[in-house]
This record gives sequence, C-alpha cells and structure tokens, in this order.
Amino acid sequence: MPAIEGRAEDDGQTLAAHVRRLCDVPWSRAKALCASGRVWLDGARALDPARRVAAGSLVRIEPEARRVRPGVLADEALVHLDAELVVVDKPAGTLTLPFEGDERDTLVHRVRALLLSRAGRKGARDPFVGVVHRLDKDTTGVLVFARTMAAKRALEAQLRAHTMGRRYLAIAHGAPQATTHTSWIARDRGDGLRGSVRDPRDAKRSVTHVEVLERLRGASLVACRLETGRQHQIRIHLAEAGCPLVGERVYVRDYDGPRIDAPRPMLHAAELALDHPRTGERVRFERPPPADFQATLTRLR
Repeated sequence: MPAIEGRAEDDGQTLAAHVRRLCDVPWSRAKALCASGRVWLDGARALDPARRVAAGSLVRIEPEARRVRPGVLADEALVHLDAELVVVDKPAGTLTLPFEGDERDTLVHRVRALLLSRAGRKGARDPFVGVVHRLDKDTTGVLVFARTMAAKRALEAQLRAHTMGRRYLAIAHGAPQATTHTSWIARDRGDGLRGSVRDPRDAKRSVTHVEVLERLRGASLVACRLETGRQHQIRIHLAEAGCPLVGERVYVRDYDGPRIDAPRPMLHAAELALDHPRTGERVRFERPPPADFQATLTRLR
C-alpha cells in the first residue's frame, strides 16, 4: 500500500473514520492500521483509532513494511517442549498469528522455525503448531501451542471449561482495588471501541479477578487472574475501573489523571497452569516480566 495523505474534512470524527475514508477499507482494517503505528496525525504517530480529529488536520497512512522472513525464537524463550506441547515466552511487538494472510514473522512462524531447527533434518515437513489462545501484540509472557490436533482439542476444552489457569502481572494507573470484574464485553461499545455493555446480545461474559500486590508512585502492581479470556479483557476492565494500564494507548481516553509513560501497555502473562493433554497431570509454567516491565516498576517504586 503506498503512502496516502488527506485533510480531515469533518471536525470531531474519529481517526478511524478518516482512515476508512482515505483508504476505502472496512472499519476493522482502519482500526488495525491505527493500532499498527502506520497512521500519523499532523506529523505525530497516532495509535488511538477513537481519537477525535479537528477539521483540516493532516492524516497520513504509511505504507506497510516489507515482509520479512520468519525469525527464530531465542533459546531462552523456550519454556517447555514435549511431543504434545510447546510453551514459549512471547516477546513484545510480535503478533501471535497472522493478522493478514501474508504475515511472515508472527509467533506461530517463529515457533514453527524453532521446531524445525530442533528437528535438525533438511527437507522436514512443517510441524503442526496449533493455536490455543493468544496474547496481544505488545503483551509478553507464557503462551502454549499444541503439537498435535488431539492436544489442541484437549487444551481448547480446558479453556471452555475455565480450568486453564492464567495469571497476569500488570502495572495500572492509580489505586485499583482487589475485586472481581464481571461484565459483558462487545466488539463495539457504541463509540468504535471494545468495552462493556448492558445488553448481553452480541457480547460475551467476561470475568477478571484482581489482586493488589504493591502500591507505587501514581500506580499499582496488580495480579489479574482470568476466568474467561476475551480480547483486551484485562485492559478493558482496569480502564473501566478508572485505572488503565501504564503505557495504554487505546483504553485511556476516559482517564483524566496524570498519565505515566511506558513503551507499551505494561501487561505480562506470568503464569500458565493446565492439565497435560496426554498424562492428565497438572503442570505449571512461569516466567518473570521482561526488562521494560521491570524498569517501569523500578522507576515507580
């Protein structure tokens, strides 16, 4: 896609609306272009698709980066490997699986390349890598893939039964309380963003259990345990409680307190517990937060 520029015609429309008009793409694609960092507003990168744009502002959509060959995960990113499972520590800035059909450097590609390199056989067939759950592009931490279809079905059944344990660490603005957030999350809460709605039609029940671990300067370190796993669930629930993640770019526009800067939303999947699909044994995998999370935590202590 070549670079596209245009002036905002109507005052107060969202950034996504202008991108949609300029590129002639669906709403979902317009929002994705914003979230990917390819949209600029008056010379500054604009990530929030719901941001209101003044008439006359210059909107520029940059061309997509050239596709790259898939990389290979660092050895230390491999948490566990056996005949049924591969568990990895996902880095920030990596999609779990392709958003578009020709994406070539997602976590799925990297895991597949890792398995091929471990096999050590030239001409080996691409190994099966079954996606069971996902993490947002900028969320780090423990993620499991299935190596057989039987393992994939067994793990998906655990997700549906809410027996797979998922514990996240997050740094949130303000002083969130220890509580359980229960709501119905819809793709569009009425303003183009995902969020909680009163009408359960076209929405999914979402439950997040929050534990406060440490009070910081202007923020708090919390642990979030998922009972359900909706897209952006933790980010939405904390933001709707008035305590968006430090580094949040999307679910932050209703927050009027002082914002703490961070390179990404400070969210890390620290722990994953599941019943092994072959043995039935309860297994647990853990990884500490990466350097950027630790640096933000140290700065706020």
